[in-house]
Amino acid sequence: MLSSLPVLRAPPFPGIRPQVASVSAIRVDRRPESVTADRADTDALITAVRTARVGGTFWGPTPPVPDGPATVLRPRSGDDAQKLATEALDVGPAGQVVALLPKESWAPRAQRRLRKDGIASTIGDVDPWPLLRPDVRVIAHGDDELVLLAQIAGAQVSVRSPGRFAPASPRRAPTIADRVFADMVAATVYRDPMTGDATEAIDAVAMLADWRRAIDANRGIAVATGMARWKRREIERFLWSGSHRPLRFVRSAATAVRIAKRTGGVIATWPSRSPPGLTDAAAAAGVPVCMVEDGFIRSVGLGAACVPPLSVALDMHGIHYDPSRPSDLESLLAETEFDDAMLDRARALIDYVVDHGIGKYGAGRNDEAEERPSGARRRVLVTGQVEDDLSVRLGGGDVRGNFDLLARARAAELDADLWYRPHPDVDAGLRRGAVPDDQALLHADRVVRGGSMATLLDQVDGVHVLTSLAGFEALLRGRDVTVHGQPFFAGWGLTRDLAPPIVRRKRRLTIVELVAGVLILYPRYLDPQTGLPCRAERMTERLAHQNRPAGTLLTRVRGIQGRISRLWQKG
Repeated sequence: MLSSLPVLRAPPFPGIRPQVASVSAIRVDRRPESVTADRADTDALITAVRTARVGGTFWGPTPPVPDGPATVLRPRSGDDAQKLATEALDVGPAGQVVALLPKESWAPRAQRRLRKDGIASTIGDVDPWPLLRPDVRVIAHGDDELVLLAQIAGAQVSVRSPGRFAPASPRRAPTIADRVFADMVAATVYRDPMTGDATEAIDAVAMLADWRRAIDANRGIAVATGMARWKRREIERFLWSGSHRPLRFVRSAATAVRIAKRTGGVIATWPSRSPPGLTDAAAAAGVPVCMVEDGFIRSVGLGAACVPPLSVALDMHGIHYDPSRPSDLESLLAETEFDDAMLDRARALIDYVVDHGIGKYGAGRNDEAEERPSGARRRVLVTGQVEDDLSVRLGGGDVRGNFDLLARARAAELDADLWYRPHPDVDAGLRRGAVPDDQALLHADRVVRGGSMATLLDQVDGVHVLTSLAGFEALLRGRDVTVHGQPFFAGWGLTRDLAPPIVRRKRRLTIVELVAGVLILYPRYLDPQTGLPCRAERMTERLAHQNRPAGTLLTRVRGIQGRISRLWQKG
């Protein structure tokens, strides 16, 4: 009920202070309800709220939802619960009645009495929207926000007492537009939690809608496994399903399967760290597994150096770097009809990413691009990779490591000025795949290291990759891209593909459509300043102005390990 709170309000995100996440507050100098609404703006707000299904405790668990016409009861005491139940049973069967009880001391006893009458009930916050349909009658009190939400949704409403959401006069019932304007506009102020700036109700609805989509996608996740301790805080935020219980992290496949089986839920796992036997055990138990992996614009700093991710992708059907089976990303790219608004966002995002030199591990062109003499020969960049990375193992085809990739690139570019860039994790001594410079120079004209990928891409005409994300980043900058493996961005008509074709990928995409799917719709992002879920645009803006985070004890230890590894390799 919570009549003192704004109807449009932020969820209680784990680990985030309420004042940080807040999108709204009740106006101190509340305007009179007779203020005339701007009909067009208010109608647009009503449509937005109804479409997004936000307002109230939309992050709560899903309540029982009867098929067909139903009655929803919102009592405010035990006696009231019995009274409303008797009334509902006079007009319909018990199976079509649901009681939503507040978390009060009287609620458990009322629930037991309702159960005897055959009426389903819940205690505590729930997501009201699944119940708000035109064939549903809501019986509630005037101080209950469910009254306003039900009216917005088009449900039938019976108001049993005066209050904030009840008509001021029974002789002149205000229209829904009047009520929405009076409460959501005139009586409430809104803020952008990312900046703290004042904003409008329609903007708050857009942010709540983004949050709702993420929460809804997480609702089935019961347990997580394969998640390194240093990234669990961020993972819990990415996977939050609206529950007041913290996400459970476990180490063994058996424990994960047991928990998911008991709750009818999903196991979330980091593929490279999944416990042995998880896939087979989950399949045998009929438990679905969701893959969690770094996003394509990840953080300022390397994952191998234990810098937590600020972007991840969740995939229920595969994972984007495994071409042997469809993934959610592949299906999204193959099937989505991108509307004009989404394409406009993608174009603006491409411009911002390119202008600010943003890549997977940060932003900025931190070194000067070399002058190229006129008439210089074609310059091609070959990007090394971590040789035991899953994207290489699953999508690398018959290419046998970085040295073989270099040899193939030279064979395809006999007259080019060929530059080879080792992978940063490999160069730091943290991962496998090192090619000694003297060996690399058998095929390359130059070995380049340090600096940003954006600066390198500005200096070349083309790029050769196995499965490296550098190929995607090169496409954003208009470079020609030759692919020797089967990465997620190959097979859509934008790259020169030397590996066997992925026959499922028949659609031809523009780079704008590819970016809409890859950077906007598929991954999730956390704002590095507030820790809140955010859009790709906010994440890239933060990265463009963020310094590298101060090193932790863990990142310093990883740096020492890398230096020891490099010395050992040289020895």
